Amino acid sequence: MPEIFTLSNLTLPTELPVSLPSRLVEQRPDIKQAEENLHSASAQIGVAIANRLPNITLSASAGTAALTTSQIFSGSAGFWALGANLAAPLFDGNALLHKERAAKAAYEQAAQQYQSTVLAAFQNVADALTAIKHDADALKGAANAADRAKKTMDITKGQMEAGYVNNVAFLNAEIAYQQALISLVQAQNNRYADTAALFQALGGGWWNGVDRTAANAERTNFSK
Repeated sequence: MPEIFTLSNLTLPTELPVSLPSRLVEQRPDIKQAEENLHSASAQIGVAIANRLPNITLSASAGTAALTTSQIFSGSAGFWALGANLAAPLFDGNALLHKERAAKAAYEQAAQQYQSTVLAAFQNVADALTAIKHDADALKGAANAADRAKKTMDITKGQMEAGYVNNVAFLNAEIAYQQALISLVQAQNNRYADTAALFQALGGGWWNGVDRTAANAERTNFSK
């Protein structure tokens, strides 16, 4: 069953940050994925280098079995197989060398992708913080305007009841008040949206993964 809620039931933190430690972006899924890709590409370089080395297994039995010249070159001693294993990486037509170079190129590409992802994350967070700061100023101004419009409407109503002004003046004051309320709701909506954008830009709340004392020192009160 879908959730039913109203705008008046929604609440926002009264404290939102104006600055954040850059390590918070490590929470983002895209950065985690880019980091894993970088680690994987680095590991593939090691695999490619290892594949260029002879893949042999030395044991005591192979050496002790070859006691004579005839035994050394006999199939039973196992040295023919040993020589084949040694020669295989040397006569592969540089295929393994090309694989190593390809692995290094893939690593460079993964490193560039990781850097681009991190820079994009920083930009997302910076944009969200800037928007939240502007939202705080706009919300405060809209709330003050709504309060002033309400007072004006109340005064005009009293003047109308006392006969000093007609009902048209009161209707105009009421319209101005309703318009101020609409502007206030729009300012609240912008703050909700930009706060959600900050959560998304950080891959979660700004309090995750940081020391609470340090985080509290970097917050400012935006409550109206």
